[in-house]
Amino acid sequence: MAQTLVSVRDLSVRYRSRDEAAYALDQVSFDIERGSVFALVGESGSGKTTAGVSILNLLPDEADVLGGEVWFGPDNMLTLDERALRDIRGRRITMIFQDPVAGLNPVIPIGDQVGEVLTTHLDFTKREAKAAAADILGQVGLPDPQRVAKSYPFQLSGGMCQRVMIGIATALQPDLIIADEPTAALDVTVQASILHQLDTLRRERGTAILLITHDFGVVSQIADEVGVMYAGHLVEQGPVRDVLARPLHPYTHGLLAALPRLDAPREELYALPGTSPDLDKPAAHCPSSRAAARRCGSAATPARPSSRPCRAARAARSPATTRSGRSERAQKMARGLAGLPVPPLTRRGESTNWNSQRPSRSQVSASCSRLQLSMRWRPIAVRLTMCTGWFMAE
Repeated sequence: MAQTLVSVRDLSVRYRSRDEAAYALDQVSFDIERGSVFALVGESGSGKTTAGVSILNLLPDEADVLGGEVWFGPDNMLTLDERALRDIRGRRITMIFQDPVAGLNPVIPIGDQVGEVLTTHLDFTKREAKAAAADILGQVGLPDPQRVAKSYPFQLSGGMCQRVMIGIATALQPDLIIADEPTAALDVTVQASILHQLDTLRRERGTAILLITHDFGVVSQIADEVGVMYAGHLVEQGPVRDVLARPLHPYTHGLLAALPRLDAPREELYALPGTSPDLDKPAAHCPSSRAAARRCGSAATPARPSSRPCRAARAARSPATTRSGRSERAQKMARGLAGLPVPPLTRRGESTNWNSQRPSRSQVSASCSRLQLSMRWRPIAVRLTMCTGWFMAE
């Protein structure tokens, strides 16, 4: 039985300024199991990073926690004092920030920055930390680690700086790594290498990973579960293969429909119209139940009895699911993108028997590979090689 490592319960966060406020998170709840990868996806401003830094209690001064709890084992991270937080940050929970170059001190050598983690949390001398830093840099795949340890951040490429950040984050073998867009602005080969490194840490050390990203290709490749964020709400959550094959929320449909495909006819790429709703006041219900339906091409709001459709979408992963209120175009684009058969659209109030239409495991595995193939405009040869490897493994 999987062991829950982090449990976020009904977390609500507000950012305030002199004249206005923004409600970044509204009753967000999710669990991260030990040794698993949980991904948060959504467009910019949806609250993904706020959820990540809340786990470490690293929110800025202008942020207020309006309610909720963040449990890490027996401890509520939101109520611990600064001394207790220092014992957890960097040692048991670490974070890989979005911009690796900005996360490193430009006037301190790389080796000293890696060694600082060891001297701060462990009883290492500076000489021992310097030798260990070179070993850590070699473990994350950096060539000539001795030279890299003497270099400064501006002398390294973006991919090398990202590996340094991974080395710092994994030096003490933490229980949880929060990776905020770890592959942003990296080319496909470096991205694949970084993802492989994170997956190796998960498999060999049992490290759990909270992956914050906007790339469904990365999610389909490494994550076990995924949560879709929209306007501060966690609107959909479930196993990755289930969410990709059977998206329940209009916003998830829209995200999948907006992905380019290499094997699709050349036509205008679908884009989500409009922008996210304003966050200047908390919503009495999920703002995406109707707003996302209008943005993502749905004809009406999905018929679900809950007053908070977000939670209903997270809990509705049963064989019989109501499919009313979704446009035929959105269903075909979302399911066709995953390479699965498109079921007939049911009328309002009717339910579809998914037992008779549920794809097999091999079908879903192959469809995830095709989804990864078409996820972003990348070199075709590299993507075909990856796709072929997955089919051979299957």
